[in-house]
Amino acid sequence: MYLELTEEQKLIQDTARDFARVELEPVAAKLDQEKDRETLLKNLKKLAELGFMGLNVKEQYGGAEAGTIAFSVAMTEIARACASTAVTVSVNNMVCEVIQSVGTEEQKKTYIPRICSGEYAAGSFGLTENCAGSDPSGMITQAVLDGDHYVINGSKLYISSAPYAGVFVVWAVTDKEAKKGKGISCFLVEAGTPGLVIGKEEQKMGQHASATNELVFEDCRVPASALMGKLNDGFRIAVAELAGGRIGIGSLGLGVGLAAMDYATRYTTERSQFGQKISNFQALQWMIADTYTELEAARLLLMSASYRKDSGKTFAKEASMAKLFATEAANKACYKAMQMLGGYGYTRDFPIERYTRDARITTIYEGTSEIQRLIISREILRNLN
Repeated sequence: MYLELTEEQKLIQDTARDFARVELEPVAAKLDQEKDRETLLKNLKKLAELGFMGLNVKEQYGGAEAGTIAFSVAMTEIARACASTAVTVSVNNMVCEVIQSVGTEEQKKTYIPRICSGEYAAGSFGLTENCAGSDPSGMITQAVLDGDHYVINGSKLYISSAPYAGVFVVWAVTDKEAKKGKGISCFLVEAGTPGLVIGKEEQKMGQHASATNELVFEDCRVPASALMGKLNDGFRIAVAELAGGRIGIGSLGLGVGLAAMDYATRYTTERSQFGQKISNFQALQWMIADTYTELEAARLLLMSASYRKDSGKTFAKEASMAKLFATEAANKACYKAMQMLGGYGYTRDFPIERYTRDARITTIYEGTSEIQRLIISREILRNLN
């Protein structure tokens, strides 16, 4: 693997960095404190116009066709400024990719350009349920064929971007008699479909500007053509696409961790105690050295997973390794950054407090750190035979 970015990848990285510094960073605290959805949606539209909503999507569907490495570095730069915006960009890209991967030609032409162009502010995944979080095969939401329509009943939890999503990728049981995980199918459900109800918005610890809601399906009728992929093949689709999503969330975590450490490191060169800059103290120097080393290792793991995906190689284990390491490193980076600022780091007058809250969820969504360890160990043990 060649570790240097191509000219196109560098351009995408630079564009993301410049946009994040000019448009996102100045409003990030306001978004966090006030949940300023209008500003969030305006910035999402601008990012769509720049091509960031379909970085690994073919040009014929409105994407940039720049690849997973470009997606990863862009996510990192956006997350350095605003994690709430970054998670929306990540999910939008993955919704486009799953439609591109298993959707019909009509589905691709209908929905992907709308997300890529910003006509739809967002796309959403409807997978998690109350009894089906780390184990999505345990879902109970059902879709029953009735003539030329499927009728969906049930509910989903923790759905990012639900209030402003234009389309939802929804998983539901279509064969109750099948073995666990074998009778699940995947559907595209448009916003505004009768019977699709946007439920309560969660009051979260961090990433406040990104809406996270319950979805409720009450005799929600969708045409049979809304089925995506093969009937009863939805669980395999979910498992495959989650691997790609883990690269996005790992990259997001890396961006937040870097933002925290960049701020804290600059602070040590300005703050004086005991008659000298605190950057002169070895305790802080070692925090800086160790944390940046871990963040660089996270970047390389993400590059490796992205490269394997772009090369058409298996990448599930590598994506889990990257997501596990990067998100855990991000949380440690925020903890160290707060320690470096002392009491100031615990206050809202400084951004470290926000970074710390934003980073915490990264070890949970798109598969907890514990699930990543399970995936990694299974892959290693399987290859011993």
